[in-house]
Amino acid sequence: MITVDTCEDAEIWDNQVLDLDGHPLQLYGWGALKSAHNWSAVRLIIADDSVTIGAAQVLRRRLPGPFGSLYYIPRGPAALSDREVDVYEAVATYAKQHLKGTVLTIEPDSEKGPDSRVWRHSNNTILIPRTLILDLTKPEDDLLAAMTKKTRQYIRKSGREGVTIRQVTSHEDIARCLEIYHQTADRAHFALHGDQYYYDVHDKLGEASVVFVAYEGDTPVSFVWLAISGSTAFELYGGMNDRGQELRANYALKWHAITTCKRWGMSRYDMNGLLNDGVSTFKQGFASHETMLAGTYDYPLSPLYGVWTTVLPKVRAILRKVKSLR
Repeated sequence: MITVDTCEDAEIWDNQVLDLDGHPLQLYGWGALKSAHNWSAVRLIIADDSVTIGAAQVLRRRLPGPFGSLYYIPRGPAALSDREVDVYEAVATYAKQHLKGTVLTIEPDSEKGPDSRVWRHSNNTILIPRTLILDLTKPEDDLLAAMTKKTRQYIRKSGREGVTIRQVTSHEDIARCLEIYHQTADRAHFALHGDQYYYDVHDKLGEASVVFVAYEGDTPVSFVWLAISGSTAFELYGGMNDRGQELRANYALKWHAITTCKRWGMSRYDMNGLLNDGVSTFKQGFASHETMLAGTYDYPLSPLYGVWTTVLPKVRAILRKVKSLR
């Protein structure tokens, strides 16, 4: 018999996620972060005769007016490879019985989605499914061979320029990264959270938050920020200042992050989304392939679901216009 139980114990939860090779965004700390910033979290353990077959961290966000709530499972649920169908079904059944709102949205960390007869494929994407995931089980020589010639050249160039790289953990160091991030956002015209959000990312994720910084002397010029689980490294944020651009520091920095995660025993390095922009072009220089994950799927919870799917794109368009005026 398949059962679904909630879990509030951080250690038990994380052990279950790690045993299932779950994504870093399914770790307890990510739910704790979102719970500190306008969401709440419920964590579900799915078992068959007391054997855990899946886990789903469900984030809840209040919606305006009659819509109630949106429920969201980022890069999950985690499941045994041969029990994914059962886990999707169990999560849908639990949602129908216990989650009061408009929709449950999932974005699986896999290339295959759930049963389309139960779940509806959605274009209201939160995490971009088109991405680039490196197979860290391959030898370093193979990873280098898959790069563009220019990427390999710039990795060597930044090394010759005396760029040094180290992992940082203190709030003081995070503050220096955020200075670079604000410069990057101003240059590339994208919006940021308030600084406290990023300090909370680091604190709530704990050891699963990994920040590598490239330095010229004692001055930081570029950073990359990862969330990690047992098998997966997932890029959260990154940036560089003008000097970092001149030194091509981001090339050596990313290669350092990739090889360090490989050395730590992880098997996947996810660059978190590809768009048609300069950042994506930079990412694509590190591999000769792309990865297309399953995308976004909805389980409707209310007759208002159809209205919500029509309203949401319009709300996002308004928000983009407002942000562009800041």
